[in-house]
Amino acid sequence: MAPERLAPGSRIGILGGGQLGRMLALAAARLGMRTHVFEPAADPCAGPVVERVVRAAWSDRAALAEFASRVDVVTYEFENVDLAAVDALGGAVPVRPGRRALEVAQDRLAEKAFLAGLGLAVAPHAAVDGPEGLAAALAAIGAPAILKTRRFGYDGKGQLRLGPDADPAAAWAEIGGQPAVLEGLVTFEREISVVAARGIDGAVAAYDPGENLHRDGILHTTTVPARIGAGQAQDAVLLAGRILNALDFVGVMGVELFVTRAGLVVNEIAPRVHNSGHWTQDACLTDQFEQHVRAICGWPLGDGQRHSDAVMTNLIGDEVAAAPGMTGAAVHLYGKAEARPGRKMGHFTRIAPRS
Repeated sequence: MAPERLAPGSRIGILGGGQLGRMLALAAARLGMRTHVFEPAADPCAGPVVERVVRAAWSDRAALAEFASRVDVVTYEFENVDLAAVDALGGAVPVRPGRRALEVAQDRLAEKAFLAGLGLAVAPHAAVDGPEGLAAALAAIGAPAILKTRRFGYDGKGQLRLGPDADPAAAWAEIGGQPAVLEGLVTFEREISVVAARGIDGAVAAYDPGENLHRDGILHTTTVPARIGAGQAQDAVLLAGRILNALDFVGVMGVELFVTRAGLVVNEIAPRVHNSGHWTQDACLTDQFEQHVRAICGWPLGDGQRHSDAVMTNLIGDEVAAAPGMTGAAVHLYGKAEARPGRKMGHFTRIAPRS
């Protein structure tokens, strides 16, 4: 097993080769680390910036064993990693964050049970396993409501908004007849998120909460500072710390929250670097990607204080065509060959003196 504090020149294995893996690899390179990526899909956008790409199925135990033999620590860039693959790796090399965070985040019902068990507020919800169960859940929770698959949903995928006249059978068919959860709509003033890190030693550092706007279920902008009071900002940061500590988490996590008149309601957690934390690349001394690398390598957490106000905007699909003409902004492109509707192609951040 690797030592607690990895030396520069060590190798980090990343499960998943998307844009988050790419940005993790770039941050690792600044710290003198090398990165290997394990990715089942062809031509991952992280490929050009890493030392090695292993293209194999999550079920390929020989490929996983060989991958583990070449790295000193393993992390992941998305939460839908095969748990069996994580278990196979965990016997040979440290995996950070650990299995428990994945177990919780991969199942929306398990996630809500975990959060409620910490005494945190979550949306009213009910498990749904068929059309009859959906009809009962709608009767109990009311409509409008959102039907979400319990697993494998992101960026608005696997979700369906239901009105008072919704047909339970048709709705169930539309989400593919998968185990689901019905969530009641939360009346909120704004959506915010906290991106926070926890080190091997238990130290926690959080970035200032950002205010998020979504478009078609996909994050459009994150603005920092969020339009909340100092007390609410502190409550949000402390709430994120409770979640990190309860999971014995090592690395960076995103915690999405609704700001309501009754207080903060947790929408969901993401046990990885988070889209709403991309502003840290240009407005903080230590961004979320370096912070994650520091944490999983056993280094002290960096200074996450922001030196600027910031607005981060995602470039979705064909919007990336405008990037070469942008001035007055820091542009980050992900190197994806094809711009498809709903696909994150990059982002840009505009900063201003800290208010």
